[in-house]
Amino acid sequence: MAEVLPRFLQLSQRVVRILGCNPGPATLQGTNTYLVGTGKKRILIDTGDAGIPEYLDLLKTSLEKLAVGIQEIIVTHYHHDHVGGVDGICNTFGEKFKISKIKSPTVPDVPLQETSYSFVRDRHVFKTEGATLRVYHGPGHTEDHMTLMLEEDGVLFSGDTILGGSTTVIEDLHEYMKTLDSLLELEPKIIYPGHGPVIDDACATIRYYIQHRMKREAQIVQFLKDNADKEHTAMDIVKTVYKGVPENVHVMAAQNVTLHLLKLQKEKKAASKDGCKWTECKSFLVEVADCKWRIASKGSSL
Repeated sequence: MAEVLPRFLQLSQRVVRILGCNPGPATLQGTNTYLVGTGKKRILIDTGDAGIPEYLDLLKTSLEKLAVGIQEIIVTHYHHDHVGGVDGICNTFGEKFKISKIKSPTVPDVPLQETSYSFVRDRHVFKTEGATLRVYHGPGHTEDHMTLMLEEDGVLFSGDTILGGSTTVIEDLHEYMKTLDSLLELEPKIIYPGHGPVIDDACATIRYYIQHRMKREAQIVQFLKDNADKEHTAMDIVKTVYKGVPENVHVMAAQNVTLHLLKLQKEKKAASKDGCKWTECKSFLVEVADCKWRIASKGSSL
């Protein structure tokens, strides 16, 4: 049974979690928004959905309880359940807060009526009393996604890159895997996710995410090798690789397989003429064979 999250919780000396009051299949118990710092003005990370009076009331009473205000707002990515509450917060508190995020390269950012964005780059540093937050651009879930390291505590705000108690939706698996590798190098002690409970075993969880994806990828690559005589759809692969999984989740499994195939295509390990039917990439096989020949010709062992 999933841990029931309280609407307000002091997670540490520097961090308070305030639930976004927007539960749903994609948001779990709601978007986690975080107040960071120890001073009278604190940084708010993410804002939940638009049009949620319950959240605005909760945020207001939480700030009153702590006797603090908002210094500025950081948005981890453009999805509505993270940026949607910005205008409502500005209206509620009568202030045009500074809103920072990474600019989306191709997807238009959600327009703001009450304030405007201040776009930041990878490694940007936010400071407030008692806390230093460093930005790490981590595409995969979305192209503009950022995670934030609370440097004083070694805590990672993961946004939707890693969720508590659930897997996340991915736009680009190739970029996502690189992001997971980079997060592991940060060696966070704890993860505060965009949805779900706190993750205490941070590095173990990141490793699990990586290993799970790599295991699935190896199965897909092996399928393409074993069935190289013809083209295959993602659903063809699902029926072998996800054998034993109930049919009602096959469509979702096919979406995951497609993400892997697109990643493998970028790496020249899979090929498709139409994005629907796939084979093992012949150019990749030629490259491997040529590489082995060149190594062998130099007298190196294979």
